[in-house]
Formats: sequence, C-alpha cells, structure tokens
Amino acid sequence: MEETSKFILSRRQILKTGVGTGVLMASGLAAPSILRAQEQPIVLGHLVPLTGFLGTLGQYAINGLKLSVDQINEAGGVNGRKLQIIAEDSINPETAATKAQRMIERDKVDVLVGEISSASALAISEVASRNKKLFIATGPRSDVLRADRCNRYMFCTDIPNAVMVNAVGTALKQQGMVEGKKFFTVTSDYVFGHDLLKAAKAFFAANNAELVGDDLVPTDATDFSANILKIRQAQPDVVCLNLGGNQVTNFLKQYAEFGLSIPTIGFNLNTADAWAAGMGNFGGVWPTVWFDTIDTAGTKKFVEDYKAAYGGQIPENHAWIEYITGNILAKAFEATGGTDNEKIIDYFETEAEFDILKNRPAYFRKFDHQLVQEAYSFSVKPEGSYSTVYDMLELGAVVPAEGEKLTSIYPEDTGACKL
Repeated sequence: MEETSKFILSRRQILKTGVGTGVLMASGLAAPSILRAQEQPIVLGHLVPLTGFLGTLGQYAINGLKLSVDQINEAGGVNGRKLQIIAEDSINPETAATKAQRMIERDKVDVLVGEISSASALAISEVASRNKKLFIATGPRSDVLRADRCNRYMFCTDIPNAVMVNAVGTALKQQGMVEGKKFFTVTSDYVFGHDLLKAAKAFFAANNAELVGDDLVPTDATDFSANILKIRQAQPDVVCLNLGGNQVTNFLKQYAEFGLSIPTIGFNLNTADAWAAGMGNFGGVWPTVWFDTIDTAGTKKFVEDYKAAYGGQIPENHAWIEYITGNILAKAFEATGGTDNEKIIDYFETEAEFDILKNRPAYFRKFDHQLVQEAYSFSVKPEGSYSTVYDMLELGAVVPAEGEKLTSIYPEDTGACKL
C-alpha cells in the first residue's frame, strides 16, 4: 500500500485539514462562514469514503475534484462566480445520508457530488430526491442506481456493472476464455456485489460458460484463505473476482501465497487496488473506465496537471472521474446561467455532449441519467517488461470499437427507471 499512498493525505492529515470534521480548507475550499463574507460562490457538497475499504479511492476523488475547481477558479470561475467545496467522509450509508441532509439544510450547498459505495449513493440519492437537490454520483457502479432505484435528481458518471462485464467479456472472448469454461466467483456481500454477480451470471449464461462456485464475503473481510481453499477444491478454469476496494488487493496477495495457477480475472477493479496488489501478485483481464495512458491530448494534459499539483502522483480513475465531473458541472452552470437544479437537470436531459478527455464525447442518457462513454479492459504486461507497479498495466482496446455506437455496451431501456 505504500507505493499507492505516499502522496495522498493520511487519515491524520485529513483530520488536520478538516475533511474528517466537515470542511477541507485549501485553495478553492472554504468554511460556510467565510463563504458568506464573499460574493456568493457556487458550493459543491462533496461526500466520499475517506476511511474503510474504499478510503484510498476517496482520497484520489478529493484530489481530482479539487484540481478541477482550482483550475476553473483560476480561469475566472463560472459567470464570475467561484466554485467552492465542502467535503466530508461519508463513512457508511446512514452517515452519508445524515451528512447530505446537513449539507443541504445548514451549508446550503448548490449541488451534491461524489460517493463510491453504491449503498451510500442510494442513501444520498434518497435525500437528494426528497429535497429536490441535484446529486452527481461519481463512483458507484450498481446497475440498480440506473434502473429501479433511479430518480430525477441523480446522475451517474462512472460506468455501471453491466458495462464493466461487457468490457472484460469482450477481451475474454477474444482470448477463448469463456465458451465452455468453468468459473468460480468471489463477490462482495452488498448491493454493488449482488448487482455485479447478477450481470456476471447473465454473461456466463449467454456465452455457454458454467458457474461452478460462488462465495459471498462481507465488506470487512480481510482473510480469504477459506475461499481460496474452496477454489482449489472446485478446480475451475477461471477465478472471477467481484470485489470492491482493497478487498481485491488482499485477495490477490493471499492467492499468490497459496501458489494456485488458476488464472484470475475480475469484473470490477480500480487502478489504485491493482497498484497496491504489487508486482508478481496481479494478473488477468479487468475493466476500467479510464487509464492514465489513454492517448488523447486531454488525458495527457490532465495527467501532467495532476502530477504537478500532487507531488508527482499518478492519477487513479476516481481522480479522473471527479475531475471531469467538476468540468461538466461548470459547463452546466454556464449553459443554464446559474445553479437552478431543475434547469440543470433539463439541460442534462437534452443529452448535451461533454469532453471527458477520451476519443469520443460523453452525454447523459435522458431515460436513466447514465453518462454514456467509452470503456476499456486492461491486463498485466509480461513479467520483466516493467520495473514498477505504475508501469505494469497495459490498456486494452476501447469498447465499443471505433465506429460502433456507444450505447451498444449499455443496458437497453427496460422501463425500470421511472424518473
């Protein structure tokens, strides 16, 4: 974990800066009392997990949104108004909901932004809907947020579980690793994991693959030896991980210690977790929404700017998605002439396009508020061809392929989402 966190705020540093107690005091961020003393800023209420199994990812998210806000403010703000952030550790669904309500009532935030946990995002979205407050859910991936549990006030910028399965599945089929193969899955026991397992089972069934075993594990699990022993006994062709946060890291390290030769793949991963797994412990094919080697001018500039702002740290996908979310919101504020949430929602529902630093622009689908965009798979380079964890990952081809419709990898409108 050292290599992935040495440029990130530690828990103690976070508390010193004020995030843990409510407000991150830094360039572009200020306490409510200070805000009232200035010309009215546009205030973003930012909730992400800064502790627990998703804590490292939340720290990247803080950095990404802050970089976006700093750059927008340096360029003069939006229609002459500066952006400012009130950031808090969401911790768990109950706490996230309480803090979201407090941000709306006490801090008078204009928009709620953030979250990585699908369970916490659902809790925040319910608060947002009751209060008619726009919530941009940046990191949760559960399909139910785009279906049965959607609402008018929530928009999702990360790719959903179904797209991650499609991204990895495309690469696996090209390698002959699906048809007639036996899979064993290990899945996080909460809404995100259940949802991802459902998508994985549908993929297996559609491609003549057999699921020979599935283990549900609690989100606080750190010892996976019992699960690995079951895998050894079942002798599948492929081990598929549907885990979240540092669970992936812990599993892969323990799996390497057992010395099993059965290949691992996953339908969910964040690059920080891959880095934390370390060299020699990580392999297979995995999905990603963004990677720092994407060959576009926008990504190259973002990586350079991020490294300059954070002591040479390479940005992780949650840093990128919070960064582009800040830019999307700024464009929406400018286009609608202010922060009227109803006008912003109507603007997003026109399916206006946004530059998200990839080859193709993205847009929010009107019927489920999902940001439709490209996805990717990645794998580990051959042993000996890299020297650090930051060089070990190789980006696969874009999905869908150039010339294909972006919507081809997304679930169709089933009518489940009723906005």
